[in-house]
This record gives sequence, C-alpha cells and structure tokens, in this order.
Amino acid sequence: METGSREDAQPREAEPVWTALPPGLLRMRRLLLVVWLGILALGLGLLLGLTAGPPWAAFALLPLALLVWGWVLTGRNWRSWRYAERADDLLISRGVMWRKVTVVPYGRMQLVEVTSGPVERHFGLASVQLHTAAAATDATIPGLDPAEAERLRDRLTELGEARSAGL
Repeated sequence: METGSREDAQPREAEPVWTALPPGLLRMRRLLLVVWLGILALGLGLLLGLTAGPPWAAFALLPLALLVWGWVLTGRNWRSWRYAERADDLLISRGVMWRKVTVVPYGRMQLVEVTSGPVERHFGLASVQLHTAAAATDATIPGLDPAEAERLRDRLTELGEARSAGL
C-alpha cells in the first residue's frame, strides 16, 4: 500500500494571474456619479425651495447622502473586477456581494470588439467585449487602457483562431 498523495497523480493547474482594472475607470464612474447626483440635488433643492418653501429644500440632501453611499459602493465594485488569461480560457471575475466568474474558452470566441464611447475616450479608456455562440457567455472587460484593450483583442483573436482551427 502506497502512502503517496493523490495530488501526485494529477498535476494541479497554477493559480491564475489576475489583472485589476486601471484606476481611470473608478475616476470616470465617480465623476459621473457626482455630476448626475449633484445636478439632481441642485434641481431638487431649487424646485422645493421655490415651490414649497426653504424648509422643504432640505430634502435635496437626500441625493447628497446617496452620493456618499454611491462613492463607497463604486470603489468596492471597481476593486472586484479583474481578469486572467490562462492557457485555454479567459477568466473574468466581478461582484461584491454576488461574485460572478465567467470562463470564456478561447476556441468558443467568435468576435472580440474594442469599444470606446465619448466619455470613455475623454478618460483614455476602452472596453473589450467578447462574443461567443451562446449569448449567455458574452463577456465584457470595461475601463482598460486603449493599448491594453487592443493587445488583449489581438491576443484573444489569435488564440481563438488557433483553438477553433480543429473544429
């Protein structure tokens, strides 16, 4: 009877090397939060102050409280996003309360897009969207540096073509 461990029989796959999203995405999301909730607080304060009287204008503090809460949650959400390139697939992890890990095999990728809207371009950001045959497995990595987004697109396309060649 041997006393060797079962781990010797099957090699364990190394832990993936996770890459976090750049801080520019956090700055962009927080700025949008401040702008929209600031406009809401100002508009609500003016509307209530002029129509119902100055004491009612205090309700404009509610969007400002929401701003503080959103500021904290935005930071937690940004820290939860990460991705890892492995030998056969791409992992995307996100979520604070409900963690979600999406595994996209390179051979199943049909299209890899890099998109950048006007606000993202202003902050020097781009998103990578992965399309597969199954709509449920489409995945997005937001807020990347444009050079990293293009590198990732090219690498994923290359790996996808290599893996799907045998199909």
